[in-house]
Amino acid sequence: MTRVAAIDCGTNSIRLLVADADPSTGEFVELDRRMEIVRLGQGVDRTGRLAPEALERTFAACRQYAAVIKEHGAQRIRFVATSASRDAENRDDFVRGVLEILGVEPEVISGDQEAEFSFTGATKELAGRDHLAKPYLVVDIGGGSTEFVVGDDHVRAARSVDIGCVRMTERHLVRDGVVTDPPEDGQIAAIRADIDAALDLAEESVPLAGAATLVGLAGTVTTIAAIALGLEAYDSEAIHHSRISFEQVQEITGRLLGSTHAERAAIGAMHPGRVDVITSGALILLAVMERTGAREVVVSEHDILDGIGWSIA
Repeated sequence: MTRVAAIDCGTNSIRLLVADADPSTGEFVELDRRMEIVRLGQGVDRTGRLAPEALERTFAACRQYAAVIKEHGAQRIRFVATSASRDAENRDDFVRGVLEILGVEPEVISGDQEAEFSFTGATKELAGRDHLAKPYLVVDIGGGSTEFVVGDDHVRAARSVDIGCVRMTERHLVRDGVVTDPPEDGQIAAIRADIDAALDLAEESVPLAGAATLVGLAGTVTTIAAIALGLEAYDSEAIHHSRISFEQVQEITGRLLGSTHAERAAIGAMHPGRVDVITSGALILLAVMERTGAREVVVSEHDILDGIGWSIA
């Protein structure tokens, strides 16, 4: 067994997984998994730069993770950075800070690499589940981008497009630094137009309607699942591999669109860092299900982070 530490730093959150992995047997034993919402992508869509306060929030989380990695004695570490740091002009400041704290250089990966890691993490344990038909369409809704991957035992096609819950919120729902609450019809229509255009791009590479099983990843999807399941608090075990119907996603999206900040914050399973961006994320998930014709989404708590872990095992 090899003890690995995988870090995934996205637009909205930074996450750590420490696990023991054995590629020869497929055994993967999770030792520690944690997440901090640092909003690294704050303002990147508008300014093209990582904000100083966003960098400091991210570095503070890295210092916490460095202590956890040392405590567990991980033999291999891989730090992967995705959408926000791909887009930023000053990403060298980010790379330098992470290297100083963790001793490893963050890899600013391409959207295609991100898609492959997400697919591996989400589907590796689905192989023995005969009731889930192949091929899978894995959809990873992030803060700055969304990845679409179709495959069975291997990736057949993948595409990353620049729609995400943070990017859509900042682009269309923020006025004078404040999120419109609840969003206006024109703002919702503008988000939907961006999503539809991005889905058109994705379909140039990925047959969205050709998959048998839709698998949804990341915080937007897991939070919507928690709401659908009626959970009073976030419970990853209950959420993992739950199956949420199109009608449930449609109803929850409508409810979120009509809610205020206080009403969303009062949802027991809602992380405080998702309150402002969950509405945009829900619109993305709903549009994906409409475009693909999927009647349900299988929700996975295993995602790009697990894929990164396997890549260094």
